[in-house]
Amino acid sequence: MTVGELPLQGITVVALEQAVAGPLATRHLADLGARVIKLERPGEGDFARHYDHAVKGLGTHFVWLNRGKESLEVDLKSPDGKRFVRALLARADVFLHNTAPGVVERLGLDGETLRAVDPRLIVLNISGYGSAGPRKDRKAYDMLVQAESGMVAVTGTPETATKTGVPTADIAAGLYAAMAVLSALFRRERTGQGAVIDVSMFDAAVEWMGHPLYMQLYGGRQIPRMGLSHAAIAPYDAYPTADGQILIGVQNDRGWRTLVTDVFGRPEYADDPRFATNVSRVAHREACDAVVAACTKAWPTAELDDRLAEVGIPAAQINTTADVLTHPQLAQRDRWRTVQTEVGEIRGVLPPMTFRDVELPMGPVPALGEHNAAIRAELQIVDDDPARPDETNEASDD
Repeated sequence: MTVGELPLQGITVVALEQAVAGPLATRHLADLGARVIKLERPGEGDFARHYDHAVKGLGTHFVWLNRGKESLEVDLKSPDGKRFVRALLARADVFLHNTAPGVVERLGLDGETLRAVDPRLIVLNISGYGSAGPRKDRKAYDMLVQAESGMVAVTGTPETATKTGVPTADIAAGLYAAMAVLSALFRRERTGQGAVIDVSMFDAAVEWMGHPLYMQLYGGRQIPRMGLSHAAIAPYDAYPTADGQILIGVQNDRGWRTLVTDVFGRPEYADDPRFATNVSRVAHREACDAVVAACTKAWPTAELDDRLAEVGIPAAQINTTADVLTHPQLAQRDRWRTVQTEVGEIRGVLPPMTFRDVELPMGPVPALGEHNAAIRAELQIVDDDPARPDETNEASDD
């Protein structure tokens, strides 16, 4: 591989963050080469460190979201701590936080105050519901935002609404935050000006609800909860096989004809008026699913999966997390790497952004306060007591 320069080499990000949304945004920036300095509550740090101890004693969320960062303990309630952070921000390009409503304003670290001193600074505020509106002061955990945004109304089975199995609202906000920082950095190259940017978990989740919202807005109806199925497409579901299940999604009428003719050997269903078009198949979903299930259950899963791929029918095996760990798509593309932690090496998957001229780094997961001395020495601060316990680093997500 040709060795190129990392995209964000030379960019410094200071992060007052906890949990998922903020740490995900800055971890992507760290993966892209930025220096990320994570401010943590003394003695406790990011509470995601303690959600569980499954990774050799470390928290799964924390090792996922915080590799490649420097950890700095600081008491933001103390005058010395505030001066220290302001000195740090004077050298930074980006300040990103996902604190509870009102925290940065009380600390004098809000965007307007900081940019009055340094107009080139980019300040990214991640909140639950935004800086205005009736819910602006509410705590916002991922599950709560999924409920408020309508996600749970379209997720699950007809009998039971559920949240997604991963923190979707947090992840959406983190991705938009990272994208906004990159956009602001690009604009600053042209204008010399930084920015104050707001990203809310609620807005990010609502954006991901585009299809259901437009169906309600213009179709006048709520998208039903469909489990693995799809409200607007058929066949699109998990179907039984001789030894398990397979998920099949036929997106057009040509695909239906191929499925029943070339795979199932039942050409009479290709022009059956109940199934000839997607609109008809959706209207006769129960009968369509019965036809597909009767055919799929004669096939072993792996054999049917290969045959469907051969003729171009979208399909997937329904994997467990254990299956994903040994997935050939990861193994054959060499996507696994080792990551250093305070308890030794762990495994991790390369970032999704694959540059062909340089491999993005997967830096160490920092121990709490690991970089206290180095950062203080860099700022020529010799006091060895970095902080006293406080409760200012209160995050807005879970």
